[in-house]
Amino acid sequence: MITAFFAKLKLVFKDGVLRRRILFVFGALIVFRALAAIPIPGVDVALLEQFFGNNQFLGLLNIFSGGGLSNLSIVMLGVAPYITASIIMQLLTIMSPKLKALYQEEGEAGRKKFSQYSRVLTVPLAFLQGFAFLVLLQRQGIVADLGLFDLVSNVIVIAAGSLLLMWIGELITEFGIGNGVSLIIFAGIVAGFPTTISQLLFTFSISQIPLYLGFLLAALLITAGVVVVTEAERPIPVTYAKRVRGMKVFGGISTYLPLRVNQAGVIPIIFALSILLFPQMILNFLTNLASSEVLVAVSRVVLNIFSNQVVYAVLYFVLVFLFTYFYTAVTFDPDSISKNLQKSGAFIPGIRPGAMTSEYIGKILTRITLVGAVFLGLIAILPLGMQAVTGITALAIGGTALLIAVSVVLDLVRKIDAQISIREY
Repeated sequence: MITAFFAKLKLVFKDGVLRRRILFVFGALIVFRALAAIPIPGVDVALLEQFFGNNQFLGLLNIFSGGGLSNLSIVMLGVAPYITASIIMQLLTIMSPKLKALYQEEGEAGRKKFSQYSRVLTVPLAFLQGFAFLVLLQRQGIVADLGLFDLVSNVIVIAAGSLLLMWIGELITEFGIGNGVSLIIFAGIVAGFPTTISQLLFTFSISQIPLYLGFLLAALLITAGVVVVTEAERPIPVTYAKRVRGMKVFGGISTYLPLRVNQAGVIPIIFALSILLFPQMILNFLTNLASSEVLVAVSRVVLNIFSNQVVYAVLYFVLVFLFTYFYTAVTFDPDSISKNLQKSGAFIPGIRPGAMTSEYIGKILTRITLVGAVFLGLIAILPLGMQAVTGITALAIGGTALLIAVSVVLDLVRKIDAQISIREY
């Protein structure tokens, strides 16, 4: 196995195109980490560390900022506005048949236009989130009181930093390898691992050794589970009809259509966290800024509900479960697969082509997605359960980060394998 790994690594670096793509990714991520180290002016570092240590909400949001939020850098929002915009656009495909046709039926050109709409929507969201964060942190005393000019200029810098990061992610997708936005999140997670480990070491005591061993075992199980479920697939047998042309016979071969147990990958986790975090950010903003006592009181009540670990875990599980089905339905269309099979003269043995084939594929997809959705939901809330038992916040954040990191690495390895296969052919 180790020999095969080094042989594949040798193939990767021998291929000039693949080597340039990987080096481009490394270069882009280095630029991102450099930007994440440039803080906005007027930050109380000691108060910031204390605030982050006591706030799990900001700790989870720091994952999406790629670690830029923990030192209030110019890219403190990270790719969160772009992810929020993408979620809104995906939800709009349910309500708008034109958007759904643009995303599913118009091919690569339609997807590019759909992505462009998401980028345009990112701009106002970046300004809104930047303003909300600055006001919230200013009320907490973490950022010095800002005048109108300083506030406006800082909001512009923060929004521009988020848009710049979105652009870097797009460049990675186009000129590098893998999904740029996912790799930026992954880079932030990896950069935050030393801090998380140091926090666990500073609070270490001999009595907690069983807890740390339990966390290590859970991390290994999560990693193994994510690998197994991500790679698992349900093959559907497909046969191509025989065609006679002159004296030659074409077709008649049998193959299979692979349906993955987890078609959506890590996207449901990212979507669910975004949906949970965005309302909390708005409510925190209203609690500290609203002049109406009724609005402040309602915001505090809702925030207290979100602070309840049981309620939060249930909402998290339900959202991950629903988003797994939602994203699978958006990205995988049984009708389209059925039409393509029929056009190419292929059929599923025992199933009539057309509507029956579409219904058959949809039924199987619904069943296997149930397994993937339940698995993702359980894995997502497992670290929250460990945090409730142990009282160590880093375990909850670290568990979510580990889940995202493993999925991103698997996707990256799969795409590198695909590139190597193309070069061999």
